[in-house]
Amino acid sequence: MQDLDSITEDSLIAKGGRKWSSFPGSLGAFIAEMDFGVAPGVRQALRDVDERDLFGYAPQSIITDLKSATSRFCAERYGWQFPEDHVELASDVIASFLGILTHLTPAGTPIVLPTPAYMPFFDVAKVTGRELIEVPMLRSETGWAVDLEAVDAALVPGSTLVLCNPHNPIGKVYTQSELLELAEVVQRNDARVFSDEIHAPLVYEPARHIPYASLNDTTASHTATATAASKAFNIPGLKCAQLIFSSADDRATWAKKGTFISGAASNPGILATTAAYTQSGEWLAEITAYLKGNRELLSDLVATHLPHATFLPPEGTYLAWLDLRRYGLDAGLSEHFNAQAHVAITEGRLCGEVGAGHIRLNFALPRPLLTEAIERIASAL
Repeated sequence: MQDLDSITEDSLIAKGGRKWSSFPGSLGAFIAEMDFGVAPGVRQALRDVDERDLFGYAPQSIITDLKSATSRFCAERYGWQFPEDHVELASDVIASFLGILTHLTPAGTPIVLPTPAYMPFFDVAKVTGRELIEVPMLRSETGWAVDLEAVDAALVPGSTLVLCNPHNPIGKVYTQSELLELAEVVQRNDARVFSDEIHAPLVYEPARHIPYASLNDTTASHTATATAASKAFNIPGLKCAQLIFSSADDRATWAKKGTFISGAASNPGILATTAAYTQSGEWLAEITAYLKGNRELLSDLVATHLPHATFLPPEGTYLAWLDLRRYGLDAGLSEHFNAQAHVAITEGRLCGEVGAGHIRLNFALPRPLLTEAIERIASAL
């Protein structure tokens, strides 16, 4: 692996990706992708697309290979065992969510969303015309928790609870006891769960990812799980997600209605994801170790340069959720820091009403650039 610290701003700009071209002159710390390239096996898989002339429709063989790779990856990494025919493909997690709402939930039923939350979940509610009920997370000095009483009050029969685990943008990794408590509330209200586990491979010890659907037969029956290699293996542009249907009823319905969604994964994405799951474990371990070092560096930088900020180091993901309200900030933070600090971050309000005065910062940067980003933000305050 290359020396990640040596990656320069100029080299990242030269690539022309959205992260470094959307806000010219600003350090890219907003959109959720890493600056560290991809695993060698993934790169070879993309060469194979050209060498095999796989520019037509996906042959069944590569789809089957990916389903098998997904099943093995989940079994080996999380201890979650399921047959490969429980796996379906999609272009991305949000397209999966749209399909599940459309085909597996009663029309007009609400979406219950613990916040702060991943921004596109709010857009999905608008597109589908569903009521979205925000349930603010409970925050203590040491961690986050779901407000179970508020979730209980919000859920109705047929409604969908969005579980993001690891939780974007706060980086929480849910424990088994927390998931079991949540499952009791969901089942009591005859609701279901959409479990977004796209960041699952990026968890820092001693935290451990536990797939919600793997807990017991009850959670398996009311859950559809979506994941992808896009975050942990840095291939979001290749458009390939995996839907895991642990309910026989859901599988039967999807077989009748989900064809267009399952057929939207790209050949490059299918081959690259298979290579990620089967050949790229060592690369992922090295990247995770580097990100863990970035997380520790960020904690030191915040303590030194942003002493009035509140920051709980994430247990998973490469996203940091910074509370800057003690600096007197409420809204317009992305514009402020882009203009005054030349750092592109995500406005906290986009993650829900509780995000006022907060920012989401992607710390999957080379360490010199991460240091510069925090120093610039501090200077703008």
